[in-house]
Amino acid sequence: MSTVITKLETFVVPVPFRHAFVIGSGPVGGAAATGDVIFVKLTTGDGVVGWGEQRALPSWSYETADTILTVINKELAPLLIGADPFAIEGFHRAADKALSPSVSNGFPFARAAVDLALHDLAGKLAAVPVHALLGGAVHQELALCSAIGIDTPEAMVDRVRSSADYHAYKIKIRGDVAADAAALRAITEPAAGKPIWLDANQSYRPSALHQLLRQVGDLPGLHCVEQPVPSTDWAGMIKVRERTDLPVAIDEGSFSAADLARTAVLGAADLVVIKICKAGGLRPALRTAAVAKAHGLEILSSGLTDTGVGFAAALHLFSLLDLALPAELNGPELLSELYVEGLEIDDAIATVPNRPGLGVEVDEDRIRATAREL
Repeated sequence: MSTVITKLETFVVPVPFRHAFVIGSGPVGGAAATGDVIFVKLTTGDGVVGWGEQRALPSWSYETADTILTVINKELAPLLIGADPFAIEGFHRAADKALSPSVSNGFPFARAAVDLALHDLAGKLAAVPVHALLGGAVHQELALCSAIGIDTPEAMVDRVRSSADYHAYKIKIRGDVAADAAALRAITEPAAGKPIWLDANQSYRPSALHQLLRQVGDLPGLHCVEQPVPSTDWAGMIKVRERTDLPVAIDEGSFSAADLARTAVLGAADLVVIKICKAGGLRPALRTAAVAKAHGLEILSSGLTDTGVGFAAALHLFSLLDLALPAELNGPELLSELYVEGLEIDDAIATVPNRPGLGVEVDEDRIRATAREL
């Protein structure tokens, strides 16, 4: 019997969307479109399997399906074959040496896919859920936030109404003051007083955002505005925060714990959006959460149109944390297929899995059947 990792496999699956989804940096998916998800399968010598995944979305961050595959298969695989699945911190240290983190972190999407597979594998070997490996869930359920993409006001109203079971709304804005103001005024009534979380995805200038917030500041439910200016515009984030009473969240501008420490020292945000993909995995995401808590920043939960593997991993992670708003984990809402069985979501409330590992059964046959040729 051998518990060391003996095999690594990767699959690129074009995952279909339910409907169009557009953000401030461009389209993410459409009713007739797909998005590439890279699945990672790790197998031990005695046949125990762990699964990870990551979405390739280069319009949001720099990693493509090809770079994620290359990094995993060429750079990270040698660190994994023959390794102990429980030595996850050791893997990240070795990955830091192989792929220099530079100013932030190095190839976090590729590393996150492997990190999830390691945690799934370790949990199965220990016969405990992943959240137990991380310290144990303090929340058994997570309320979910609906993601409403950029569209006409009429279409956005329809989406809000169709998402009435959700407990908050993340509304994408596009950088056009008149169009965004019209859309926000239109969705106010169907939002029914639930929290509204604005997300600009880097599409605004500080002066234009100030104009927008003057026009919509009287609307009920506005909770915060996320990443209004480009991720590298630290001064712009500070200006926005100084000129508005609406709390400001940082997302694309903060990938690592060190990024967030810099943000806090500069006074550039009130909240931070934590995503497993940009942190590079579950443990790095928890380090970001620790920095947030130490600096008095509130935490928002988000994903990147993850299928069931990534969604389950996020449930484990955020079950340990106190969130400022319901979790915006939008894979089940936006994708036509999740490639897993065992998720429990009722009335937009997700139950944290308690079975070993990630706690879901991966549809490997479906993944293999739909994976594209590499």
